[in-house]
Amino acid sequence: MPGKRVRRREVEGSDGPDRPDGPDVETVLDELYVTPPSDFVGRREVWAAAARTSGRGDDARAIRGARRPTLAAWAANLLLRSRPEESRQFLELGESLREAYRTLDPGGLKELSDQRRRVVAALSREAAGLARTAGQPLSGSVLQEVESTLRAVLADADAARRWSGGRLETALAPPSTFSSGTEPVAAAPTTAKRPAPTTAKRSTRATAKQQAPAKGKRSAPAESPAASTRGRGGKDELAERRRERRLRLEREQQAEREQRLAQAREEAEAAERRLGDRRAEAEDADATSRRTRGHRDRARRQVSAAEQQLREAREALERAQEQVGRAEEQVGRAKEHASHAEEDLDRAEQEQRQAEERRRTATAALTEAEREARDTARAVHRLNRSGGD
Repeated sequence: MPGKRVRRREVEGSDGPDRPDGPDVETVLDELYVTPPSDFVGRREVWAAAARTSGRGDDARAIRGARRPTLAAWAANLLLRSRPEESRQFLELGESLREAYRTLDPGGLKELSDQRRRVVAALSREAAGLARTAGQPLSGSVLQEVESTLRAVLADADAARRWSGGRLETALAPPSTFSSGTEPVAAAPTTAKRPAPTTAKRSTRATAKQQAPAKGKRSAPAESPAASTRGRGGKDELAERRRERRLRLEREQQAEREQRLAQAREEAEAAERRLGDRRAEAEDADATSRRTRGHRDRARRQVSAAEQQLREAREALERAQEQVGRAEEQVGRAKEHASHAEEDLDRAEQEQRQAEERRRTATAALTEAEREARDTARAVHRLNRSGGD
């Protein structure tokens, strides 16, 4: 029974037991269908992503499959969730009303019909107040759809079952007829087309002739012209409402597709920006690495040049030492022949002085080269250490 279903949901509440890895999918869907339609898609994506992240792929697909309700359907869902006791009584009223129509109890039918009109009006106002509190005021046309849904819940058991689930996606339309000997067909909204006056008059005259009973015979009850006209108008109105619902649903689906496309574009642009940032960082790292390699190469070249200078200084020192040796030999020979050639001695001494000068020069050059080599070696050591860090 629909009333029992509402009572069970009232006991459980809309915040059912949570799973260790997140809310139960039924709890999520119950929450979604009382979320204002403007926030429905974003909220649905958040819950689906959470379920997918926690490894619940089936729940994520079930959540992603939820369709955004129309404003009227959302208001009807909100009324059911927010006013469970009134909703239970309303569903029981619908059961009693349908039973009265089946049993054709005129007394009970009239009383229930009066109660139906009062309750539908009261609950429609209640739904409008709940929607306004939630920041989604209902227009006149949307409020008519809410009333249509409530009338459908009273007149049709399947509509009552759907509404009691709390997950309507579109507004419901009452049946075109509600069979009763005393209750007329539900009045069509003002948007329904009315038959032309001339046609109505001809239909009335023809019906009057058909309804004229023969003398002495009891006439069987016949359908009134107004009921026939309202029946046709109700069917036209039902077809028109269905067409409007289909067009409205298509527009909402198109808007949802466009919203998903815009979201996908934003995500793609964000990913492209992140990729650009990573590329810039990689280029900066490459440039830093190239600069470090350049410093290291220059230091290596400087070390090679210093080593070459050191080799050249050593070679000069060796040559100077050889020259000193030769000069000493010449001095020795000059001393041996001192008695023979003082001029040779003077010349030898002069050569010795020149050799000593060259030796000092070479020694100074060697000392300078060794100092530069040490400085260069220290610079290389510092560069290597900074490169390693």
